[in-house]
Amino acid sequence: MRSACAALRGYSPAVTTVLKRAYEYLATYGLLAILAVMILAWTILALILLPPLPARRRRAAARYSMMAAFRLFSGMLTAAGAYELELEAIDTLRGGPPVILAPNHPTSADAILLLSRHPDLACILKPELMGNPFLGAGARLAGFIRSDPPRRMIREAVAELRRGGLVLLFPEGTRTTCAPLNPLTGSAEVIARHAGVPIQVAVIETDSPYLSKGWPIFKVPRLPIRYRVRLGRRLEPAGHPDGGTEALERELARELSAAPQNRWLGRAA
Repeated sequence: MRSACAALRGYSPAVTTVLKRAYEYLATYGLLAILAVMILAWTILALILLPPLPARRRRAAARYSMMAAFRLFSGMLTAAGAYELELEAIDTLRGGPPVILAPNHPTSADAILLLSRHPDLACILKPELMGNPFLGAGARLAGFIRSDPPRRMIREAVAELRRGGLVLLFPEGTRTTCAPLNPLTGSAEVIARHAGVPIQVAVIETDSPYLSKGWPIFKVPRLPIRYRVRLGRRLEPAGHPDGGTEALERELARELSAAPQNRWLGRAA
């Protein structure tokens, strides 16, 4: 985006505004199209190549190749000047003990960007996403976890953590609509207590409402979008589910209240 802006120097402000907006339309639609093609191509190849593998190797190959594909896409976002990304904090979780990664959830891009940084991350997804013909096949190959029914979700998440993997769970249950944080579900604490692992707080900060709850997918944002992920405290399981959930909610709310971003949440449709 900086090079694109530099190319506009010398034009009148009105012309510059029009050209910059045209670039934002081109970048937004182009990147969405690229993502759709990448997901479709990855799904077709994965369905052809991975099913003959043993379950453990199939899951590992699916997750690693998914990470690589999303890493490539995040590089495209940066190269196109659409995003300014700071995701390296997730890299520090590689090779560490199993944890439940519990971030806030401002946009529908969150899972893609988090999955681009870790090769063994099991995402807990809503049933409609697991059953989606476009996304569901890849999610099932990667061993992602369906959020419903709750008992099955807890059982599969605990098994994943005992195996040594990480579980990505958005404790708000949906994208944020009430700044700075929706009321949390108790799922993270229940899983943490059963598996005997801590909850790793993660804070997502962004300065744009793009792809937030109610944002039309083809509505074009102002670019570039600044997007940062940082790690907060690591919370040990509490003696009672409500106590652990309250501690997680306090920690996320405290971290977000100190951040200058995300103030648009709940008014961005």
